Amino acid sequence: NLLMERFLSPLRRVLPDIDIDVESERRLDIYQWIFDKFGSERIATVSMMETYRARSAIRDVGLAFGLPTSDIDAFAKAFPHIRARNVKSALVDLPELRHSSFGRLAATGEIDNFLNLVEAIDGLPRHIAMHPCGVVLSDLTLLDRTPVESSAAGFPMSHFDKDDVEHMGLLKLDVLGVRMQSAMAHALNEAERVTGERPVIDGTTLDDKATYALIQSTRTLGCFQIESPGQRELIGKFAPETFNDLIIDISLFRPGPVKSDMITPFLRARQGWNAPVFPHPDLAPALTETYGVVVFHEQVLRIFSVFTGCSLAEADESRRSMASPQGQDDVRVWFYPAALARGYDIDHIDRVWEILRAFASFGFCKAHAAAFALPTYQTAWLKTHHPAAFYCGLLTHDPGMYPKRLILGDARNFGITILGLDVNASNDVYHLEQLPDLSFGVRVSFTDVKEISEAEIERLIAGQPFSSLSDVWLRARPSRPVAENLVVAGAFDSLYGFTSRKARGQITRRDLLLQIADLDRSGGKGVATSQLSFDVSGSGISVSASGLPEMTSAQRVKSELEVLGLDVSGHVMDFYADVVKGLNIVQSRDLLGCRSKEIIFIAGVKVATQMPPIRSGKRVVFLTLDDSTGPVDATFFEDAQGPYAHDLFNSWILLVRGEIRRTGPRGVSLRATGCWELGSVRRLWLDGGLEAVNELVLAHQVPGR
Repeated sequence: NLLMERFLSPLRRVLPDIDIDVESERRLDIYQWIFDKFGSERIATVSMMETYRARSAIRDVGLAFGLPTSDIDAFAKAFPHIRARNVKSALVDLPELRHSSFGRLAATGEIDNFLNLVEAIDGLPRHIAMHPCGVVLSDLTLLDRTPVESSAAGFPMSHFDKDDVEHMGLLKLDVLGVRMQSAMAHALNEAERVTGERPVIDGTTLDDKATYALIQSTRTLGCFQIESPGQRELIGKFAPETFNDLIIDISLFRPGPVKSDMITPFLRARQGWNAPVFPHPDLAPALTETYGVVVFHEQVLRIFSVFTGCSLAEADESRRSMASPQGQDDVRVWFYPAALARGYDIDHIDRVWEILRAFASFGFCKAHAAAFALPTYQTAWLKTHHPAAFYCGLLTHDPGMYPKRLILGDARNFGITILGLDVNASNDVYHLEQLPDLSFGVRVSFTDVKEISEAEIERLIAGQPFSSLSDVWLRARPSRPVAENLVVAGAFDSLYGFTSRKARGQITRRDLLLQIADLDRSGGKGVATSQLSFDVSGSGISVSASGLPEMTSAQRVKSELEVLGLDVSGHVMDFYADVVKGLNIVQSRDLLGCRSKEIIFIAGVKVATQMPPIRSGKRVVFLTLDDSTGPVDATFFEDAQGPYAHDLFNSWILLVRGEIRRTGPRGVSLRATGCWELGSVRRLWLDGGLEAVNELVLAHQVPGR
């Protein structure tokens, strides 16, 4: 009966899922085009119900309790993205939360009522919102099938969510805004603006050797899909050489292949260390290109078809059903008898079923992976052949997983000159400027200035060029905090000849800060109230030295970090060069020279901390540091988290001890066994020397795995 039901049912039971990737900057333009083309009687956006999770529940309960917003915000951000009902267990299980003020209060029972309320509202509706990409496509009967209201963005919005509209039999189109698409478009526009020729990215062949050399080097920060620590480690082991290799790489780095532990056998067969192993000889035609490993949806379909004799359409229905435990049970009841009827023995059926069950519905169809591999290749091609324009796009649209300051450092390591904030040269995007040697530099944008508004940016751009600070004050009319931020971030340095410490003479940034105070007190009319005098006409300025010292290099970098979130004039780690050398700390550029099993120390600015789900179910923390020569990654397993959780999660600059693991010519990973706040280690080293540091870092040794 089960077999008859499957073969008599329609070949496809659900409507197709249609996705279109567009530039994130133009996503609403695409929405508007769809509505203009088909009319609001046929089109509506999909809604979604925002429900309470840990962070939002903590914030709203905290507001109801009248607690300080800053304290509540800090407490909420300390939690990972978990269900609200799990906050108490998180306080017990996550060592880093126990060191927070609320974590200590929780141990005394003083905020039990607070946490009880947080857990009580788990999953309750918070508000309705427009889905970020879903659009319902219908005919003139749409308004008879769904209630519609106007969203905050002004588009007609169905009251049904993405699942409801599919159950209603309505076709859904996902218009996905991809920031990397906007970054690529900006890069191409900048290259065309400064050279007069637009790079032909869509017409490039997919076999550029220099592009694959970059990918194999693992220096892929900013490249679509292959910039995460796990992907950089994978491509170092894989060493993609063709476009099809990129398709396989992207598909391997998915929950299905990871869960079914397929990456290691693939890599061993790929590198020639093992022969490909097929679950059954009959499956060799389907699995040869991936060395016997199931990677693509299409391979799952062919396995179903070979073992049961079903059509590929029926196989796809089975694959979809595998997404739930109940669905897996239903498919299993059908799969075993069908495979036995085809003459396969129970051992092979068991083996194939375990692969299908582990893979389930988590993976890519090859066509989808190919669509992803194209921008992967194109971003790597741009980084190889138009690096300055590529970084302009990345820094303007911020599409990746890392902070801008790491991308800025990566640009420096690729030989790109970073041009600081300039009141006469910066604008609302990162843009290219040609340098005297005919190379190109990247100019920092006004948009990263702390507290600056869009209106202030528009007035600054419209008023360029400016002749003095008072000219900026009178014509661009920035607020006093914004004017001060522009000064300390170096936006007036070139205007006043502050091109180097030697050229600064006696006039300093502090003198300009005093002038801003004078301008603010005088209401901007230019009446001098201190030793400074200036020309209110905007044609020039005469500033008498106040005698205050110029900002030091460290103070300038600190100010840039506070105002821009970027260390433009120098890297933070430059100020730790003595301890890096003194403790023989290994830098990112030297990791490939380390031996497997070698115990080393790394140090840098923390730029990412990730805790993705893994096959074992245990928590693993993936840490990425920036040491000025590039990113360096370390993995903290559970046994190394407890003693070091406070520094790991609460310190910005870290010293990490770890053991090197080599897998292939460029496959290098570091299993962390300890970490400490680098500033404290440096002070200890300056006071007590190497012996004192050794006493600290050898005090807690984590056993090898």
